[in-house]
Amino acid sequence: MSLEKILAISKKPGLFKLVNPSRGGYIVTSMLDQRRSFVKMDKNLSLLSEISVYTLEAELPLADVFKKIFKKEDGKKTAVNPKASKDALEAYFFSVLPNFDEDRVYSSDIKKIIKWYNLLVEDGFDFQSQEQTSES
Repeated sequence: MSLEKILAISKKPGLFKLVNPSRGGYIVTSMLDQRRSFVKMDKNLSLLSEISVYTLEAELPLADVFKKIFKKEDGKKTAVNPKASKDALEAYFFSVLPNFDEDRVYSSDIKKIIKWYNLLVEDGFDFQSQEQTSES
């Protein structure tokens, strides 16, 4: 599965796998509890493949950020807990992405990225098969 089939839905925890587009919305499966549900098109949906992280030079696709975390952690869950302090989250993120724009990337964004990464690792996601979209 690619990040093009994985969604974040605002005001809903976790990530969702896109099963099928349907009339007026999407059928999705929660990666937290494997429940299938219908989500209306009017919900705020974000494909992970379309999310980028601000750096001082440009925007880096989330897939590339996940690969950097994957490499740092040797394919395991993150060493930092997503509920860690703002300073701990930022220090960890600087170790992964030293040039991230700390004025435009908030600790809540870092927390979400770490939660998503850990959820994908638990699900057995293959980060290495994802296409490289920029220079690492």
